Amino acid sequence: MTRTQKSRMPGFTLIEILVALAIFSLMAVMLFGGFIAISNQVDWSRARAARLQQIQTSMIYLSRDFSQLQPRPVRSELGDFKEPALSADARNIYLVTLTRGGWSNPAGIPRSTLQRVAYLLEDRQLVRLDWPVLDRLSGTEPRRTEILDDVDEVIIRYLDAQLEWHENWPPLGSDNKVAAWLRPLAVEISLELSDHGRFTRLLEIRGG
Repeated sequence: MTRTQKSRMPGFTLIEILVALAIFSLMAVMLFGGFIAISNQVDWSRARAARLQQIQTSMIYLSRDFSQLQPRPVRSELGDFKEPALSADARNIYLVTLTRGGWSNPAGIPRSTLQRVAYLLEDRQLVRLDWPVLDRLSGTEPRRTEILDDVDEVIIRYLDAQLEWHENWPPLGSDNKVAAWLRPLAVEISLELSDHGRFTRLLEIRGG
């Protein structure tokens, strides 16, 4: 092969190399952008699934407690009166306090299967409290469980035997002799969430 033939062999020019690099860079940017988009979508899906799981868990707590409502009043911390088995008063710090059954005891600790629980809305968090004893003394501390975040409003209504709804329980004007043991026929729970709007659940109370 002569020197002239060697000089005429095909090769890449500088322009062709620059064009190839530009195309490669563009493809890399597109691939990276696609990866970021997919990663963001996965993160969003996981966050949404976790949020829906939290909402479902909070409803399970509420449904379980109300469905196992027991007609067992408790002695007040000062021992001067009985708190109703179910107590809901807009003037109270708690949204509702109630006595529930079915408190599991896998360790066989000598205690009742009944449990006193309460719910409150604090700093846009729905909080569940439960006490270790029913007739607690002053200073008995409850266990605290934060079950739902970003809650704007909680409304709980109670259906009485005359099929009338109340936001207070026992209903105003109830006979004091039986008020502490009264149970509603049904409970309507409505949660207003900043990201998912309003959720409403209607629960029938057995024995109400």
